[in-house]
Amino acid sequence: MPDTTLVGSDGPVQLRDKIGKPLVVYFYPKDETYGCTKEACAFRDQYEDFLGAGADVIGISRDDAKSHADFKAHHKLPFTLLSDPGGKIANAWGVKNSLGFLPGRVTFVFDRDGVLRHRFDSAIRFGKHVDEALEVVKRLART
Repeated sequence: MPDTTLVGSDGPVQLRDKIGKPLVVYFYPKDETYGCTKEACAFRDQYEDFLGAGADVIGISRDDAKSHADFKAHHKLPFTLLSDPGGKIANAWGVKNSLGFLPGRVTFVFDRDGVLRHRFDSAIRFGKHVDEALEVVKRLART
Protein backbone atom coordinates (compact mmCIF):
# COMPACT_ATOMS: atom_id res chain seq x y z
CA MET A 1 0.00 0.00 0.00
CA PRO A 2 1.43 3.39 -0.90
CA ASP A 3 2.45 5.48 2.12
CA THR A 4 -0.41 7.97 1.97
CA THR A 5 -1.72 10.55 4.42
CA LEU A 6 -4.99 12.36 3.71
CA VAL A 7 -7.29 14.74 5.57
CA GLY A 8 -10.35 13.28 7.27
CA SER A 9 -13.06 14.82 9.42
CA ASP A 10 -10.98 14.06 12.53
CA GLY A 11 -7.65 15.19 11.09
CA PRO A 12 -4.93 13.39 9.13
CA VAL A 13 -5.36 9.71 8.33
CA GLN A 14 -2.39 7.57 7.31
CA LEU A 15 -3.59 4.63 5.24
CA ARG A 16 -0.65 2.46 6.33
CA ASP A 17 -2.20 2.54 9.82
CA LYS A 18 -5.06 0.47 8.37
CA ILE A 19 -2.79 -2.51 7.62
CA GLY A 20 -3.90 -5.57 9.56
CA LYS A 21 -7.22 -6.13 7.84
CA PRO A 22 -8.40 -5.91 4.23
CA LEU A 23 -9.06 -2.39 3.01
CA VAL A 24 -11.10 -1.08 0.11
CA VAL A 25 -10.03 2.38 -1.08
CA TYR A 26 -12.15 3.97 -3.77
CA PHE A 27 -11.43 7.22 -5.56
CA TYR A 28 -14.45 9.06 -6.93
CA PRO A 29 -14.94 12.39 -8.73
CA LYS A 30 -17.26 14.52 -6.58
CA ASP A 31 -19.70 14.46 -3.66
CA GLU A 32 -23.41 14.71 -4.48
CA THR A 33 -23.09 13.95 -8.19
CA TYR A 34 -25.27 11.24 -9.70
CA GLY A 35 -22.68 8.51 -10.21
CA CYS A 36 -20.76 9.23 -7.03
CA THR A 37 -23.93 9.15 -4.96
CA LYS A 38 -24.97 5.84 -6.56
CA GLU A 39 -21.55 4.37 -5.84
CA ALA A 40 -21.36 5.65 -2.26
CA CYS A 41 -24.87 4.38 -1.49
CA ALA A 42 -23.99 0.98 -2.97
CA PHE A 43 -20.96 0.80 -0.65
CA ARG A 44 -23.25 1.90 2.20
CA ASP A 45 -25.82 -0.76 1.41
CA GLN A 46 -23.14 -3.49 1.37
CA TYR A 47 -21.03 -2.06 4.20
CA GLU A 48 -22.11 -4.71 6.74
CA ASP A 49 -20.98 -7.38 4.26
CA PHE A 50 -17.57 -5.71 4.01
CA LEU A 51 -17.30 -5.55 7.80
CA GLY A 52 -18.45 -9.17 8.05
CA ALA A 53 -15.54 -10.15 5.81
CA GLY A 54 -13.18 -8.19 8.09
CA ALA A 55 -12.64 -5.26 5.72
CA ASP A 56 -13.10 -1.53 5.90
CA VAL A 57 -14.01 0.96 3.16
CA ILE A 58 -12.57 4.43 2.56
CA GLY A 59 -13.72 6.87 -0.12
CA ILE A 60 -11.43 9.60 -1.47
CA SER A 61 -12.20 12.63 -3.60
CA ARG A 62 -10.95 16.18 -4.08
CA ASP A 63 -13.84 17.57 -2.02
CA ASP A 64 -13.05 19.19 1.33
CA ALA A 65 -13.94 17.87 4.79
CA LYS A 66 -17.12 20.01 5.01
CA SER A 67 -18.41 18.65 1.70
CA HIS A 68 -17.64 15.10 2.87
CA ALA A 69 -19.41 15.66 6.20
CA ASP A 70 -22.52 16.94 4.40
CA PHE A 71 -22.41 14.06 1.88
CA LYS A 72 -22.04 11.48 4.68
CA ALA A 73 -24.92 12.96 6.67
CA HIS A 74 -27.22 13.34 3.66
CA HIS A 75 -26.79 9.70 2.58
CA LYS A 76 -26.04 8.11 5.97
CA LEU A 77 -22.66 6.84 4.85
CA PRO A 78 -21.02 4.73 7.61
CA PHE A 79 -17.47 4.70 6.21
CA THR A 80 -14.63 7.23 6.14
CA LEU A 81 -14.32 9.85 3.41
CA LEU A 82 -10.96 11.55 2.91
CA SER A 83 -9.94 14.68 1.00
CA ASP A 84 -7.32 14.76 -1.74
CA PRO A 85 -7.05 18.46 -2.65
CA GLY A 86 -5.84 18.86 -6.19
CA GLY A 87 -5.81 15.10 -6.76
CA LYS A 88 -2.14 14.65 -5.81
CA ILE A 89 -2.71 11.28 -4.15
CA ALA A 90 -4.97 10.06 -6.96
CA ASN A 91 -2.22 10.91 -9.43
CA ALA A 92 0.40 9.15 -7.30
CA TRP A 93 -1.80 6.02 -7.25
CA GLY A 94 -2.23 6.12 -11.04
CA VAL A 95 -5.86 7.25 -11.04
CA LYS A 96 -6.25 8.92 -14.42
CA ASN A 97 -8.82 11.54 -15.34
CA SER A 98 -11.82 10.36 -17.34
CA LEU A 99 -12.42 12.07 -20.67
CA GLY A 100 -9.25 14.00 -19.98
CA PHE A 101 -10.79 16.31 -17.36
CA LEU A 102 -13.05 14.48 -14.86
CA PRO A 103 -11.33 13.00 -11.80
CA GLY A 104 -11.12 9.23 -12.16
CA ARG A 105 -13.17 6.49 -10.50
CA VAL A 106 -10.93 3.62 -9.38
CA THR A 107 -11.31 1.07 -6.59
CA PHE A 108 -8.38 -0.68 -4.92
CA VAL A 109 -8.55 -3.70 -2.61
CA PHE A 110 -5.62 -4.40 -0.28
CA ASP A 111 -5.13 -7.54 1.79
CA ARG A 112 -4.35 -7.51 5.52
CA ASP A 113 -0.62 -7.09 4.72
CA GLY A 114 -1.24 -4.00 2.58
CA VAL A 115 -0.64 -5.85 -0.70
CA LEU A 116 -2.77 -4.73 -3.63
CA ARG A 117 -5.05 -7.62 -4.63
CA HIS A 118 -7.47 -5.91 -7.02
CA ARG A 119 -7.88 -2.70 -9.02
CA PHE A 120 -11.04 -1.78 -10.90
CA ASP A 121 -11.24 1.30 -13.12
CA SER A 122 -14.55 2.42 -14.65
CA ALA A 123 -16.07 5.88 -14.82
CA ILE A 124 -19.62 4.62 -15.41
CA ARG A 125 -20.01 1.14 -13.90
CA PHE A 126 -20.71 2.45 -10.39
CA GLY A 127 -22.13 -0.73 -8.87
CA LYS A 128 -19.44 -2.93 -10.38
CA HIS A 129 -16.87 -1.22 -8.14
CA VAL A 130 -18.75 -2.44 -5.09
CA ASP A 131 -19.52 -5.92 -6.46
CA GLU A 132 -15.93 -6.63 -7.46
CA ALA A 133 -14.45 -5.23 -4.23
CA LEU A 134 -16.82 -7.31 -2.10
CA GLU A 135 -16.05 -10.47 -4.08
CA VAL A 136 -12.30 -9.96 -3.53
CA VAL A 137 -12.73 -9.14 0.17
CA LYS A 138 -14.81 -12.28 0.71
CA ARG A 139 -12.16 -14.35 -1.07
CA LEU A 140 -9.47 -12.78 1.16
CA ALA A 141 -11.51 -13.65 4.26
CA ARG A 142 -11.41 -17.34 3.26
CA THR A 143 -7.60 -17.41 3.01
